[in-house]
Amino acid sequence: MKKFNPNKNIIITLIIVIIAVGSLSLTVAQRAKDEKTSVVQVVINDSVAFVDKVVFAPARWFDNSVRAVQNLLVTYEENERLKEKVDAYDAMDRQNKAYEREIAALKEELELNATLTNYQKVTANVITRSPDSWQDMLVIDKGAKDGIEVNMAVMAKQGLIGRVLEVNAMSSKVELLTSENQTSNHYPVRISTKKGEVFGLLKGYDVTRDALVVEQLTGKTPISKDDIVQTSGLGGNSPADLLVGTVIESEVDKFGLDQKVYVKPYAHSHDLSVVTVIERTVGDE
Repeated sequence: MKKFNPNKNIIITLIIVIIAVGSLSLTVAQRAKDEKTSVVQVVINDSVAFVDKVVFAPARWFDNSVRAVQNLLVTYEENERLKEKVDAYDAMDRQNKAYEREIAALKEELELNATLTNYQKVTANVITRSPDSWQDMLVIDKGAKDGIEVNMAVMAKQGLIGRVLEVNAMSSKVELLTSENQTSNHYPVRISTKKGEVFGLLKGYDVTRDALVVEQLTGKTPISKDDIVQTSGLGGNSPADLLVGTVIESEVDKFGLDQKVYVKPYAHSHDLSVVTVIERTVGDE
């Protein structure tokens, strides 16, 4: 077995280097003289280019791949930041719309309070309204400590919506006019017509017509569409002159004995966030 001779390899390497340097020198000198590229120089240049392509191409590919991955990561991070901004914008937009609805409700309540100058009143927020009793009742954040008592009238927006049914220290339960409770304490009302006043009792709610129903009317005075309906104050459970709504139509049964009047309420109970409780008329204390 032959031994490895490092001196021999060094000598061979030096010879190859000398030949390469000599060839380059000759080709450079020849090019300087002839201003043309020699065959040897062309071969060397092509060889160097080939070696460069073979050796450095993977490195360039790897470098490009790393840069592409970095760009993808940067793009992903930017997309995540944009998504967060979009989500934040959507949340802010929803919050602004909620604020707008709340401000509109407060404005309507302020306008209502401006018309109730002869009444002492308490403004309250609706804090609970159960889906299974949506048409029947709601809970407000005012109670006995705020002067709220059972049977006090409750208004919202433009008109009457119900009365206080139950009072706690810091909250109260309100029964709505749209309630299906047939044993509730109904409101005595007054209908103002062109030929006089007609009195009756607000006794129910017609779901199909979305209208309050007035029955037990007094007298034979004709009732027309758009006649105004207000509380009469009779019975002592509610103040007089609180707006209820306007007449949609009236009908008499086939015997001509019982008349019903359908009333479009000023205040619909579908969307209530703020209400006003009427404590008493000024001067009653």
